[in-house]
Amino acid sequence: MPLQAVWLSIFHSIAAFNNAGFDALGGGQSLIPYRNDLLLNLVTDVLVIVGGIGFMVILDVGRCRGQFHRMTFHTKVVLSTTAVLLVGGAVLLQLTDHMGWLAALFQSMTARTAGFSSVDLGSMSNAGLLVIMILMFIGASPGSTGGGIKTTTFFVLMQQVRSIFSKRRLGGFHRRLPDGSLSKAATIMLMGLMVVGCGTFALCVLEPQLDFGRLLFEQISAYSTAGLSTGITAELCPASRVVLILTMFIGRVGAVTLLSLWVERPEPTARYTEETITIG
Repeated sequence: MPLQAVWLSIFHSIAAFNNAGFDALGGGQSLIPYRNDLLLNLVTDVLVIVGGIGFMVILDVGRCRGQFHRMTFHTKVVLSTTAVLLVGGAVLLQLTDHMGWLAALFQSMTARTAGFSSVDLGSMSNAGLLVIMILMFIGASPGSTGGGIKTTTFFVLMQQVRSIFSKRRLGGFHRRLPDGSLSKAATIMLMGLMVVGCGTFALCVLEPQLDFGRLLFEQISAYSTAGLSTGITAELCPASRVVLILTMFIGRVGAVTLLSLWVERPEPTARYTEETITIG
């Protein structure tokens, strides 16, 4: 019916832009029946990407009328990192599971905390699931509707690796990053790994009958608020669901933000003697 089609279109457009991933199609198959529908896939891709790059980037792109060279450093980082992750994820998924380029692009996009799925995740290879877990953990961008450690955090960490080998200062696009960027990015990365690690350990204790890889996937999906699952969510006990609920709350608010609510200490004035240690 036309009215029902309009209602479903509005519902799924909002769910896509907000990276919610809810669908009202029924059957628990998400968008799998429409994996070959070019228009639906591309429109959903655009909505999820626009919602995931952040409102600051959207406003800046509109202000600059799409001219990349006029955009802010933040916008350039977000757009370039998003493009690399989308294309790189699609290529890797095509290599691991041979799902077709349209489905691979859609799955690479939706793994960035969108929550939709056009393939059966439960039937994917371990390599394909690992690719999706990495994409989910990185997530969307700051100020967006998505979760994860954010694309800018990933960019700073990768630039640090590049700067070590190239002997260049931390930065990109002919701009230098502030001195505190690396420490903040490393802290966010470490806190994310700690939350995922502790949550996965709790799930392994509570659900010993389930596969470790699937439990890890469930935990990363909760932390990034992606909402993807390999199909084991309904089998989890109430305690495991509480673990996932807490993980989703931490992932949405941010582990660093939550810690700052309790840790309020003035910076010490004393300075100790500096001494180096061997790292790596």
